[in-house]
Amino acid sequence: MLDRFRLDGKVALVTGASSGLGAAFAAGLADAGADVAICARRADRLRQTQRDVEHRGRRCLAITADVAKPEDCDRVVSETLDVLERVDVLVNNAGIGSAVPATRETPDEFRRVIDVNLNGSYWMAQACGRVMRPGSSIVNVGSVLGLTTAGLPQAAYSASKAAIVGLTRDLAQQWTGRKGIRVNALAPGFFPTEMTEQYPDGYLDSMMARVPAGRPGEPDELVTALIFLASDASSYVTGTVLPVDGGLLVT
Repeated sequence: MLDRFRLDGKVALVTGASSGLGAAFAAGLADAGADVAICARRADRLRQTQRDVEHRGRRCLAITADVAKPEDCDRVVSETLDVLERVDVLVNNAGIGSAVPATRETPDEFRRVIDVNLNGSYWMAQACGRVMRPGSSIVNVGSVLGLTTAGLPQAAYSASKAAIVGLTRDLAQQWTGRKGIRVNALAPGFFPTEMTEQYPDGYLDSMMARVPAGRPGEPDELVTALIFLASDASSYVTGTVLPVDGGLLVT
């Protein structure tokens, strides 16, 4: 049974892998046996993630790219095929946040969040969907803020993450039966990231009153959920959104 969680012989592609959860995802996929391609805009930070993956005995290809540009997504997939020869798992993790009151948010500010969080996920899924083999898995990283609100003015971010839910369901409907590609999403609650480091003082502590678990999540608690959705352990799961939120959505 535990062998179904293994990713030996597979290649995973992780976007936004220069830090935080993306770096943890890349390391976790390597621990499960996958070779890993990683991409992000910050080449210097990607090198640390690459070293972490290679330290685990797996191959790692680091590519500088901006997922908001469709041509960059096509290039990432092409280079991954050239070096690692296949793409079995896509983790659409790249994302940015915002906290701007709706009456003051500019069109450029709103579009920037949508371009990375939603459009970038679609361009990368599209590029991978063209080359993935049956049995492959796409995992979109959404957020509980696509399903609820949390007190900050985050219209662009919440809209982008709510759209990830619809994107996940539609791609699952299109590709699971016809291509054999499963598409699911994670909806993380509060985890330590560069985004949470920018929260106002006291905000995260105040939000813990809504979390039955009473604490933020640990990265490994999200990585294990990712491994489930990426691997054959979830071979009969597609089109779903898996909250990993300490119970936030039940309050």
